[in-house]
Amino acid sequence: MVELANQQCTFCGENKATLQEDEIDIPHFGRVFIFSMHCDACNAHQADVEPAEQKEPCRFTLEVTSEDDLNIKIVKSGEATLKIPHVITIESGPAAQGYVTNVEGLLERVKGVIESAAESEEDPNAKKKARNLIKKLNKVQVGRESLKIIIEDQTGHSAIISEKAQRSKL
Repeated sequence: MVELANQQCTFCGENKATLQEDEIDIPHFGRVFIFSMHCDACNAHQADVEPAEQKEPCRFTLEVTSEDDLNIKIVKSGEATLKIPHVITIESGPAAQGYVTNVEGLLERVKGVIESAAESEEDPNAKKKARNLIKKLNKVQVGRESLKIIIEDQTGHSAIISEKAQRSKL
């Protein structure tokens, strides 16, 4: 692992950011580079995952039906689009992050995005819809409801690592 301390933060400009780069081998996926930045001054954090190898564009689909599914590993590159039908679509873009997590961690990230959007919303109907989406995700996390997760990646660098996941060409 390579670590550089006291670097300039891209968010606040203070020289209190730590940059890290690591290369790991993820079973069933391959070698990836993990890049991260954390600033002690403003607490900003940014991370990305980049593959060490070229791959074909792909789509992974997973039906989450039980609490056991919350432990399924997910690798999402910064170029991937995440879709949870009837809940959210998160497109890739310049601010998109790559990460390695599990289904539970992904659902927590999605809840955070929904909560953040709801805070800036003035429409009471939109706030109510956000609360209902968060309730749905909470029910999924305790095994009382199911949902589908779709990850589409033009670069082929994302994966859902499970026998339950269906992989197809994009």
